[in-house]
Amino acid sequence: MKKILLALFILSIATTTFAQSETRFQKIDSLLSYFTANDKFMGSVAIREKDDIAFAKAYGYANLETDTKADINTKYKIGSITKMFTSAIIFQLIEKKKLTLDTKLSKYYPQIKNADSITIKNLLNHTSGIYNYTANDDFMSYVATPQTRKAMLERIASFEPVFTPGSKASYSNSNYLLLGYILEDITKKRYKDVVNERIVKKLKLKNTYYFGKIKPKRNEAYSYSFDGNEWKKRDEWHESVAYAAGALQSTPTDLTKFIRALFEGDIIKEESLEEMKKMDFGYGKGIFIIPFSERKFYGHNGGIEGFISILAYYPKEGLGIAMTINGEGYDSNQILIGILSSYYKVPYRFPNLKSAKVDLEILKSYEGTYASSTIPLKITIKHDGKQLMAQATGQGAFPLNPLSDTEFNFDPAGITITFRKDGFIIEQGSTVNDFTRE
Repeated sequence: MKKILLALFILSIATTTFAQSETRFQKIDSLLSYFTANDKFMGSVAIREKDDIAFAKAYGYANLETDTKADINTKYKIGSITKMFTSAIIFQLIEKKKLTLDTKLSKYYPQIKNADSITIKNLLNHTSGIYNYTANDDFMSYVATPQTRKAMLERIASFEPVFTPGSKASYSNSNYLLLGYILEDITKKRYKDVVNERIVKKLKLKNTYYFGKIKPKRNEAYSYSFDGNEWKKRDEWHESVAYAAGALQSTPTDLTKFIRALFEGDIIKEESLEEMKKMDFGYGKGIFIIPFSERKFYGHNGGIEGFISILAYYPKEGLGIAMTINGEGYDSNQILIGILSSYYKVPYRFPNLKSAKVDLEILKSYEGTYASSTIPLKITIKHDGKQLMAQATGQGAFPLNPLSDTEFNFDPAGITITFRKDGFIIEQGSTVNDFTRE
């Protein structure tokens, strides 16, 4: 999961009037409308302040083919946020003494390599060392085909371990597929029925359930990708491929209600929640830390087909925020930063969404490694098949948005790069540095 970071700030304490609050939400609406108008976003957002929804609005379309606009009850596939539901139910079963965190995987599926050393805890916090089945080369060949439990177990059992259980962590959907099967073994019920009985009905979530083939008449959204000219519908996956690792669909309103209930003790006990929140190698048990300035949110993100989702909760303020996207044209973490910055009245500049078309030959002509006499790092420029990417020594790569044949920017960091024949000038704020191709 990408870390969501922003420079530290101090929020002054002052009396908040209704008008100030309204302005805050107006800015959020303006921001999301701006992204939508520039074909960078389609989706839905909800902000919950304790038990009250303070903001909820959908943007764009649920079904472009029929010009059906999305509304706050449109359902979106939530991908790996499903793992939070799966983890919560596992803790319910632990509370009922149906299993423990130390229960071995070998009790249920001894055919998985290292099963006698892998515990329920290892599955929950991604320290099992089981290879992630969605990362295998053959994954996309069967995503639309119904998969049996037998077939998926054989697939996972065929993988070699990535590392010794408990020695490190690596995100693996295989862990939660297995947890879902274990839930079914213990309850003698289908996963989707267990979720419905233990969470959905209990919390009276109106729009949360296991997905199947998308049904527009049920106000279920399709997902889309933007090809530079228009939004194109993306192919659907079969639900059995995602299962307990990612096969739920929901709305932001339902999701914020779920995470609020989770932290208020309405789903699992306080001691279970504390265990769920414990981080090992950066992973909790079906939950992550999502930092924003000095605040520490808890939650999860998700991605399936073309759907993107983020769910976060700040316990100190009882603030929950959920965003479901069915058309992503801009980094979702950066959109969330914009929303939270607007909510907390942190200075925030709307990004420059201008973009120009540049011939592939021109883009490839900029590839290479560049060095500067003024700063001790190099920047590598490379085309990844879709766009031009820049990567400084020891840092992550970031995309360069073309403003013209020679000028590019990375707006989230306020970076502008202007190319010339043998190098480029990079500007960030008031800082300007000259780089030459090696």
